[in-house]
Amino acid sequence: MSSPPIQWYPGHIAKAEQQLKRNLDKVDLVIEVRDARIPLATGHPHLNRWISGKQHLLVINRRDMVTPAARVAWEAWFKARGQRTVWCDAKAGTGVKQVQQAAIRAGDQLNERRRNRGMRPRPVRALTLGFPNVGKSALINRLVKQKVVASARRAGVTRTLRWVRLGQDLDLLDAPGVLPPRLDDQQAALHLALCDDIGQAAYDGELVAQAFLNLLKGLQPQDASGVVLALLESRYGVALEGATRDPAFWLEAVAERHTSGDTARMAQRLLDDFRKSALGSIALELPA
Repeated sequence: MSSPPIQWYPGHIAKAEQQLKRNLDKVDLVIEVRDARIPLATGHPHLNRWISGKQHLLVINRRDMVTPAARVAWEAWFKARGQRTVWCDAKAGTGVKQVQQAAIRAGDQLNERRRNRGMRPRPVRALTLGFPNVGKSALINRLVKQKVVASARRAGVTRTLRWVRLGQDLDLLDAPGVLPPRLDDQQAALHLALCDDIGQAAYDGELVAQAFLNLLKGLQPQDASGVVLALLESRYGVALEGATRDPAFWLEAVAERHTSGDTARMAQRLLDDFRKSALGSIALELPA
């Protein structure tokens, strides 16, 4: 079963991207935030063009939602490509101090260069960048130790750019989530839909739930993925053996048990259960 067609590019994202380009000259450091469950799908294809000549700090959020083995594998993968990663759980605050320290270290290097040119040191100006709903606002609120920006586990809460002062050393620019104008890689688009990183209007929930079941079957042989199909069977009370051949059939059987035969509602419940880790810690992407 191929991925269901998914496209989403609301007007506020196009506007945010224009604002972003106008503000890029003002920043020294780009703090890119990605989702630990899908670190490739949440990487923006235009990023390298935007950060040209600037320091880049890659923060991978929701570390609590994947297995330690997945994290180790990705850390090694990024390191082999010369990219250091800082892993955090912005909701709980784990790893946030390391993000702050890494940003301040980048600022120290910047100010060293300023001093060498006879200029006065100043706070480092950092832009937080990432797809919608990867946890940028939650991270900023943790860094500032108070709720300064609205955050929620749904796409498109931040709509405008704003500066937030973080002590003497760091000024943060919070940007709305940016998506590419076209989601050409439909497998990546499926991953974004599953992790609630794009709006629900972009996809058919039942088709995405069926594709999710197929994806789990493909991931199960890799221990690092964290997929335990027995957990799904015990949770919903329906054996999975036929589900991967015909996920629609399994969805109907489970809907009969739990949602009075309403497959759309059952699909939503399955996706919600994954999104709140009720099916365990699952990495949808692992390094090849």
